[in-house]
Formats: sequence, structure tokens, C-alpha cells
Amino acid sequence: MRSPERSAWFDSSDPLSNGSRTTVRLSTTSFACIIFSTLTVRISALFCIEFSLEPSGDFEIMVVDDKFFRARVTKRVDFAPDLWMFRVEAGGAFNFLPGQYATLGVEDGGKRVERPYSIASSPSESEVEFFFELVPEGALTPRLHKLQPGDGLLMRKVPKGKFVLETGDGRTNHLLVSTVTGVAPFVSFIRTLSKDWKDGRFDGAHKLYLLNGASRPWEFGYKDELTRFAEELPWLKYIPTVSRPWDHADWPGEIGRADDILRKYADSWGLDASNTHAYLCGHPDMIANSKAILKRRGFLDKVAIKEEIYWVPAK
Repeated sequence: MRSPERSAWFDSSDPLSNGSRTTVRLSTTSFACIIFSTLTVRISALFCIEFSLEPSGDFEIMVVDDKFFRARVTKRVDFAPDLWMFRVEAGGAFNFLPGQYATLGVEDGGKRVERPYSIASSPSESEVEFFFELVPEGALTPRLHKLQPGDGLLMRKVPKGKFVLETGDGRTNHLLVSTVTGVAPFVSFIRTLSKDWKDGRFDGAHKLYLLNGASRPWEFGYKDELTRFAEELPWLKYIPTVSRPWDHADWPGEIGRADDILRKYADSWGLDASNTHAYLCGHPDMIANSKAILKRRGFLDKVAIKEEIYWVPAK
């Protein structure tokens, strides 16, 4: 069971402070015996412990759950008022597979709020990247939306998720269907395979076909990057599609929801249940509609369709 962060204060007039703050961090299950003048504190730690000696002479003991990194935002890009990207310095080794997610959190009013977010970066990158959509009444995104480069946040040290490429059963086509921020794990797939391709570790035998749906053109946070990849990589096809074209007469691309154009492109690319795995990520209605279409096309075994639902619709 996770313990909340808590602190205790002791009065100390220790001369070691010298007007500066001193912090000592101890690892999980360590023992500490700290002596300041006549004050002795002995702790058997089940969590990471922070000791801080303030200029005032106050001595703080802070208990921090050792399951978390104290991460830091290094870059922010706003695509729209309610869509943005963060790059995050984890603060330690964070080893994940393309398609997995990280659990991010903030502490607010003595409470810790956490949510899982798909990772857009490749494991080879030095920082971890996320694509967010603001949910005004949400528990966490309004807090994340306020963060700027240099600000801190919590990130669990262990990534999770099984939304990874299936490459071991002979099916070499991978149909990726997403809406808005649901493109994030597919960006991770493509960045990773692109690097492996250039480094000679991937021969292009597996082919990716990405349908990326949005209501309006500005919701495509990664369209320019993905378009460039599709022009350079023979094993990638990328189709962005807009479902509200009447608002954007200058949109030159495909029209309709991602699930509306699924049949058309599956047929034109020759994708069927015998040669293809399908991956669905984003809006729950898109996922439900796409699953129904694919099942009617014979995608019936347990690993034929993978899904990552970003929220559960109200009943």
C-alpha cells in the first residue's frame, strides 16, 4: 500500500546550518542516525527519506514514496489551447518498450493525483515525451496544463502496458488507428523503427499503416513529423483525416472519422486477418466502431486487435 508524503519538524540550533540548507537522502530500507547538537533522530526507512536543515535551524524530515522519480519538464510545445506536448527528464533510468505508458502525478494540497499517459518518445531518446489534451474538469490535466519548463512532477519508476507491436506470429502488417492524442504510442513505434532502420537493426519486413483521425487540422500534433517519416520510409503509410471539413475548406487531405475510412484503406492496402494485427488507440467510440468493423472482417483471435482506451464513457 502506498504511503502519503508526510513531514515532521524539530527545533534545532545546530551551527552546521551556516545559513544554508542541507539535504541528506537515504535509500529504501536504510537506517539513519542523525545527530544535530543534542538532537538524535533514528529512522528505519521503508521509503526514501529527505532530511533538510533550514537556515532558521528548523530540521525537516520528509518521507517520499520511493516508487517515484522527481521528474522535470524540459520542453513544452502548445499545438492548440487544449493540446500540448511535454518532454520530461525522468531523473533516473526509465526503461520502457514502444507502446507502453508512464504514470504521471502532482502533489496538490497534500494529495497526490496520478494518471497514466502513453509515451510518444523512443526508448533511445534521453527524455520522455507526452502528448496531452486538456480535460477542463479532469483530475490531473488542468494541473499539468499549468506546468512550464523547469517545473517538477512525479513519474512512477516502472512503465506499464502491453500495447506493443506483435512481431512473432508471421503477420507482418500492422494497422494503427488513432484519434488525436491516441497517436502517441504510434509515434513511439515509428521513431523506434526509424532509428533501427537507419542503424541496420530493422530490415523493413514489418509494415505500418497509420490512420490518424481528428476533428480539426490543428489537433494533429505530429502530422508534419509523421508525413516526413512516410516520405522517407518505405514500410510506413500515413493518412491523417479530418471529420469536420466544413470548418476548414483549405484542408487538402482525407475527410471523415478514422473508423469511417478504415474499410477503404484496409482494402486498398490489402490488409486482412491473415496478415495483419490491428491497434486502436484514443476515443472509445472510435475503438468500439473499429473493433466491430474488424471483427466482421475476421479479426477474431486474441491478439488480432489491441486497444488502448483513453477514458471510459459515462453510461
